Amino acid sequence: MNKLLLIDGHSILNRAFYGVPLFGNTKGVHTNAVFGFLNMMFKFIDDEQPTHFAVAFDVHQPTFRHEMFKEYKGTRKPMLPELREQVPIIKDLLKKMNITVIELPGYEADDVIGTMCKEGEKEGMDVCIYSGDRDLLQLASEKITVCIPKTKKGQTTIERYNTEDVKALYKVTPFEFIDVKALMGDSSDNIPGVPGIGEKGATAIISQFGSIENALEHADEISNTRNRNALINNFQLAKMSKVLATINIESPVGVKPSECVFGDIYTEEALDIIKELELKSMISRFSNVSASMDIEENFKLVNDYVEAEEIFNECINNSEQVGLFILNETDIFGIGLCLSEEKIYYIPVVGFITKEYIKDKLKEMVDKTKIYTTDIKENNNLFETSLVDEKYVNLEDLGLMQYLINPNGHSYNYDDVARDYLSMTVPTYEEIFPKTKKKETPSIEIVENQMRYACYNAFIFYKGFQPVQEKLKELEMEAVYNNIEKPLSIALFNMENIGIKVDGEALKKYGDELGIKIADLEKKIYESAGHEFNINSPKQLGEILFGEMGLPGGKKTKTGYSTSASVLEKLEPDYPFVKDVLEYRQLTKLKSTYADGLSVFIKDDSRIYGKFNQTITATGRISSTEPNLQNIPVRTEIGRQLRKVFVPKEGCVFVDADYSQIELRILAHMSGDANLINAYKHSKDIHAATASLVFGVPIEEVTKTQRSNAKAVNFGIVYGISSFGLSQDLSISKKEAQQYINNYFESYPGIKQFLDNSVNSAKEKGYSVTMFGRKRPIPELKESNFMRRQFGERVAMNAPIQGTAADIMKIAMINVDKALKNNNLVSRIVLQVHDELLIEAKKEEVEQVKDILINEMSQAANLEVPLLVEAEVGNNWDEAH
Repeated sequence: MNKLLLIDGHSILNRAFYGVPLFGNTKGVHTNAVFGFLNMMFKFIDDEQPTHFAVAFDVHQPTFRHEMFKEYKGTRKPMLPELREQVPIIKDLLKKMNITVIELPGYEADDVIGTMCKEGEKEGMDVCIYSGDRDLLQLASEKITVCIPKTKKGQTTIERYNTEDVKALYKVTPFEFIDVKALMGDSSDNIPGVPGIGEKGATAIISQFGSIENALEHADEISNTRNRNALINNFQLAKMSKVLATINIESPVGVKPSECVFGDIYTEEALDIIKELELKSMISRFSNVSASMDIEENFKLVNDYVEAEEIFNECINNSEQVGLFILNETDIFGIGLCLSEEKIYYIPVVGFITKEYIKDKLKEMVDKTKIYTTDIKENNNLFETSLVDEKYVNLEDLGLMQYLINPNGHSYNYDDVARDYLSMTVPTYEEIFPKTKKKETPSIEIVENQMRYACYNAFIFYKGFQPVQEKLKELEMEAVYNNIEKPLSIALFNMENIGIKVDGEALKKYGDELGIKIADLEKKIYESAGHEFNINSPKQLGEILFGEMGLPGGKKTKTGYSTSASVLEKLEPDYPFVKDVLEYRQLTKLKSTYADGLSVFIKDDSRIYGKFNQTITATGRISSTEPNLQNIPVRTEIGRQLRKVFVPKEGCVFVDADYSQIELRILAHMSGDANLINAYKHSKDIHAATASLVFGVPIEEVTKTQRSNAKAVNFGIVYGISSFGLSQDLSISKKEAQQYINNYFESYPGIKQFLDNSVNSAKEKGYSVTMFGRKRPIPELKESNFMRRQFGERVAMNAPIQGTAADIMKIAMINVDKALKNNNLVSRIVLQVHDELLIEAKKEEVEQVKDILINEMSQAANLEVPLLVEAEVGNNWDEAH
């Protein structure tokens, strides 16, 4: 039996747009609606297994199904620009997938669907219609099923309607459903309906009389007086609504259902678009598409020692540059090498070609040959380069370059380089290794797949370096790459390689103590509540707080009362029970994430070797993972206790240095505000100086509260704080908070001008710029959503400052790492946390290390105000901080 699947294109695309969070590709094209549409379409196809398939779209132009009623159909809200730009993309993609796309000028999609489904029924087909528009229920029959996607608890379910289903729901036939819509109206489809008659009344009238015309003739039999009068007084409106609600099933579509044959939709042309849109999770569906390219003819598997020796010798002695990819840098399986477009090799570890042999050859190569690769931080154990021997100059990292060009990117892989800089579509990791997850090692894959992957990487790095470098140069970020990011990768490698020691027994004791406190708190909380419950369940906790206890401020949502930290913190001062719950949350977080979580990462030598990432944050800051050592809590005493388990090795101490108020100092420099610069040059207490200006009192008369409030404004201004945010932070009225902000800008007029200029410049150029030239694209500034635009404006204010702080810290790290080595010291950097550097220092080197830290960190940038660095020494991290 043939089955025809019809999709209401705009309806499903609209549903996808609002159901999937807004996102886009690295070129700034929004793709969330396309992604959601495809996911739903694939589900519809999998469920229905159609033999014929078409998607119908509205043609948005000043022509309407019924011209005389265009004031109704013409009042639909215009599409948001983020959705509108995705309509032609999905249409083009569907066509490339060999799917019939139907658009009929002067007619709407439901007219096309109505005509096609009735024609399909005549041809003996089963027909399935997918749409969010209940108007289409009028088309249901024994052979035609109308499917309405619904989202319940985050899951999409499908409501299916044939004739009997419509009767069961509305007590009318599908044909009579037109009249129900005419009476009840539909604001989403601009059908006015009859004022005063709702769904229940409309259903009752039509189930009794069959049509609005018959209902009018027997109006005196309508028992509900309000409904009877509404119909009599608004019958012309009901007739017009019926015309608007009636789908045209004889539209001049020009294509027959039998012509919409469903064939192979996974085409190479469609795959190219999927890759262009960076919808990588969709690629696996196209696994049957041949991704071979002409370039693959030049891929060669080399497992002969003599031939491998010849290739390495050519790399070392005759090649000016080589594209290199190392397959699994921690345990080499093989390497890809590209010497030219004709010379692309994969050399696996096999026989006499050992890991040690490859390592030795790589060390020779990096001395003499320019190497284009990626992840030089991860691979540096193979090259053994350092900042002081200058060998790293021969290494070029295309991943770091791509990150600088677009720090908002999702990935910086070889296929991204191919797409963005070479106008090439190459098979991705997922295509070459469809059964191996990205984080897993592809060791189980056959050597031919390893060869394809390694050779594509090496070729793309070789071919793509020049255009990527040119883009970097065009954006004037070569200096950021050469002077900051590339040398930083070596400093980070050194830090990762050293690790940091943890006192395992102290950590276990800390966890045990937390466990006891948590158990005591649980008992106390249960006694206060009068019974046991799941404290970690927001729903159960909300019912107890705002239901059983009747505490004020309860806001009920679809999932229950909100028990977020912001809600509970307002109640904490007056309700000990809430204070206990907040403390319980804090302690369980400390135990699960840190006391228990950190122990997993401790190696046999009692050290943790975390990862420090350069290409994760859009701000330019370094991030920490496996585990996150930058998020160790310091604001509470029990949180600070955790820092005591981090200890130096025997014969060493910790030297901890951090910048004082670095972002405020950068703000003073970049804004050029004379008052703030003067305050930093002549006042030891910047917050008291600000309070003096803002509150108009002599500095010696500034109260503790005034200083505290000025401190909140000082730091809040850097992040574009609003009067509402400040009022929440200080527990004052919004009006009072706004007055604080106004006084602040009057005191520091240069800051107001700087922040305004930062936003205006970012709106004009599309990006913000740090003092060192690092650019951050801010696409949110062009969003139609007000909240997202506001977020973009806050980013535009803060990014130049936060990004400059990140650059300064990176320069300091590079210079400190280099100075420690140049002075032949044993001491090394073991941790970087935002504005703080932690050194494991040999006891005999402490004073020299302190001098290096203070000198290199304070001289990392030349500002109008001094960069103040404070250094302390301790036998654990907490003592040194």
